Amino acid sequence: MRQERRDRFAPNVKMGVKDFKSSSLIVDCSKLMTPIPKSAAQLYEIDFVAWTEQTVQLIRAGQFEQVDWDAVIEEIENLGRSDRRELKSRLEVLLQHLLKWQYQSSLQSGSWQNTINEQRNRITDLLQESPSLKSYTEEVLAQCYHRGLKAASNETELPIDTFPVKCPYPIAQILDAEFLPDAIDL
Repeated sequence: MRQERRDRFAPNVKMGVKDFKSSSLIVDCSKLMTPIPKSAAQLYEIDFVAWTEQTVQLIRAGQFEQVDWDAVIEEIENLGRSDRRELKSRLEVLLQHLLKWQYQSSLQSGSWQNTINEQRNRITDLLQESPSLKSYTEEVLAQCYHRGLKAASNETELPIDTFPVKCPYPIAQILDAEFLPDAIDL
């Protein structure tokens, strides 16, 4: 059945590879491809990596008039926001694990301690790369504690009112590589 259908609808398809190479059936693939936009603004919307590479080349070549400065400014702003988001996220996870360590001492594990160390290390790296974020940790501590508290309550299945309403640890202690809170027996 398949062969009959092929013979009926495509009688010229019976040629082999050798015949195909010598046939006059040539397809111009360039007509099928979407052209890559030339302007930086268009490229920014379509291919971010290509835009970054082109922008670097333009800046290095001193062709500043061709740079999409609005997009450059937007990306620089996003870099700062990204570091802030990462710092908050890591602080939330760190606080969550410090609370679990303190309030579920019978379940303490190397995994929890590794998570605590990993979050501290990454926060330290962020603060070394961007010292101006140090004051930001104080700004967001209450918010991060509240989120870490919820996560700790969910994971431990302890009622949320088991934990302190406000963060019991100062930021210096939170980031201290030697600090682990004392167990609270419930």
